[in-house]
Amino acid sequence: MAATTKVLKAQARDGVGKGAARELRRQGLVPAVIYGDKKAPVTIALAYKDAHKYIYAGGFLSHIIELDVDGTKHRVIPRDYQLDPVKDFPIHVDFLRVGKSTKLNVQVHVNFINEEASPGIKRGGTLNIVHHTLDLTVSADKIPEEVTVDLTGLDIGDAIHISSIKLPSGAVDHSHEDDLTIATIVAPSALKSAGDAGEAEAEASAE
Repeated sequence: MAATTKVLKAQARDGVGKGAARELRRQGLVPAVIYGDKKAPVTIALAYKDAHKYIYAGGFLSHIIELDVDGTKHRVIPRDYQLDPVKDFPIHVDFLRVGKSTKLNVQVHVNFINEEASPGIKRGGTLNIVHHTLDLTVSADKIPEEVTVDLTGLDIGDAIHISSIKLPSGAVDHSHEDDLTIATIVAPSALKSAGDAGEAEAEASAE
């Protein structure tokens, strides 16, 4: 289910270049640009506190945002952002205009449920997560909050592939991998050690 569109206020800016960007940052603003949808780019500035809050809240690059630029609304999705290499605060953001029919590639969080119903985990096995997010192609108006993976009935040695889970309506795998492995149930180290010892004894006996 898509989340409610968030509204972020911004202001138009005229100056471009490194000098103008430095001046904006001194004023507590983060330079940004809106592009795409066959329209001219619009240079804007965001309040530093708002940009920092949204970026570090999680899922920044997979949520539609309504940018209110001096009263003019722009429906966008963040496509990239730059952080200061030393202090990790935002110094620039790129936004892409989107329409309802726009297809987007987004990273969607994977939520694993029913660990208590997994025989493998009950026996001491560990959930080895290969991919915490999935690269999906979705409609801009149907970006899912997460993909749910049910661990019920999975035993040690079992693997969860993308072909075995139900993706959100309209979503398509964009990973370009052949039946992507999302996670596996691996044996606890004690069982692995016992198994290795047993194999070594068998080899010694055979010799």
